[in-house]
Amino acid sequence: MQTIVLGGGCFWCTESVFLSVKGVQSVVSGYMGGDATSANYEAVCSGSTGHVEVIKVEFDESIVPLEVILDVFFATHDPTTMDRQGNDVGSQYRSVVFYTEDSQKPTV
Repeated sequence: MQTIVLGGGCFWCTESVFLSVKGVQSVVSGYMGGDATSANYEAVCSGSTGHVEVIKVEFDESIVPLEVILDVFFATHDPTTMDRQGNDVGSQYRSVVFYTEDSQKPTV
C-alpha cells in the first residue's frame, strides 16, 4: 500500500472521484500545510491559516500505480488556476501534491 496527499479544490469533490478508482483503498479529507495547529472549516475558509483542502489517498500500487493516481488527479482539476477550482475561490483550493515516500518524489 502507498499513500499520497492531494489538494485539487474542494476535498469532498476530489474525494468522490478517487473513491471510484479501482485499487484505491481509502480516501480521507482534511487540511494540510497551514500555520494553525487546529484547522476547522470556518478558519480555513477565512484564508488566515494557510491550509489547503486535501485528500489522503491510500492505494494498492499493484492494482493502480502512482502514475495513474496522478493522471486522474490532473485530469479532474485545473492546476493552472491560482487559488480557485470552478466556483470555489480561496487559497485553500490551490493545487498541491505531498508525497509520503522518497520513492514517489521522482514521479510527482
